[in-house]
Amino acid sequence: MDIRELNEKIQQESSFVDILTMEMKKVIVGQKDMVDKLLIGMLANGHILLEGVPGLAKTLAIKSLASSIKARYSRIQFTPDLLPADLIGTMIYSQKSEEFTVKKGPVFANFILADEINRAPAKVQSALLEAMQERQVTIGDQTFKLEEPFMVLATENPIEQEGTYPLPEAQVDRFMLKVVIDYPNKEEEKLIIRQNVMGEFPQTRPVLEPQDILKAREVVREVYLDEKIENYITDIVFSTRNPADHKLSKLEPLISYGGSPRASINIALAAKAYAFIKRRGYVIPEDIRAVCPDVLRHRIGLTYEAEAENITSEDIITEILNTVEVP
Repeated sequence: MDIRELNEKIQQESSFVDILTMEMKKVIVGQKDMVDKLLIGMLANGHILLEGVPGLAKTLAIKSLASSIKARYSRIQFTPDLLPADLIGTMIYSQKSEEFTVKKGPVFANFILADEINRAPAKVQSALLEAMQERQVTIGDQTFKLEEPFMVLATENPIEQEGTYPLPEAQVDRFMLKVVIDYPNKEEEKLIIRQNVMGEFPQTRPVLEPQDILKAREVVREVYLDEKIENYITDIVFSTRNPADHKLSKLEPLISYGGSPRASINIALAAKAYAFIKRRGYVIPEDIRAVCPDVLRHRIGLTYEAEAENITSEDIITEILNTVEVP
């Protein structure tokens, strides 16, 4: 298929993006970047970690996305006393039939909201992360496939560290994107006040079927990714591992470890999904630059020296994107 044909196909297939975005805008004021990143995660078959202070519509955004699609949604509030069985389910003994039966947990849904994932202990976090990676759950001696589309959207609160269990770096790598959410601007905040004071809360209506999402994911993979763009992705990821080889020697004492091959895969997939949202059949360098911060933010380890100098992973990503040659 040539680029012109592919472009026309993508324009037809991506028409639902505007409808879905409009439905979500009914409920969410501002936060366009967060809505775009949720769509990228959904179209690229990845999971998302949302970080932001309370009250920035993280839960509302995820709930609105699920209710705009005729899909099953479940919200799990992570607490220190949560058990893996509360998440994935357990075996229950039935006196009537005198045998054990499986009671499935809330993880058996299409969209899972793991609220404040860093509030629960490691064994609960790893039960969810296993389901995310393997797309299956084992209860007793039975293994159950999770229904597609399956997407975990986890939230974490960056301001309160008492009584939290930070996610280990190796486990955070399971999330395709880590999206940091900021406060709304003054105009958006005034609109939020009006909506809440008047008590008129618009409702989203289902505009898509789960099958539409699965079909769109196949089309997203068809988006053309040129070899020059592939080289650009590998240059960026290799700059996080060996900065000195890419004229970034000053970053060497600041990075303890760089992005894994999973980072390269996820940049490519997220860029394809971003191009799809922008109704384009091919990836351009701007797509890579748009998704890089969210894909790499949680995949770059900082040294004590970087922390002492208040240098964040965002600073390092910005430096890399400004230095690596754009094709």
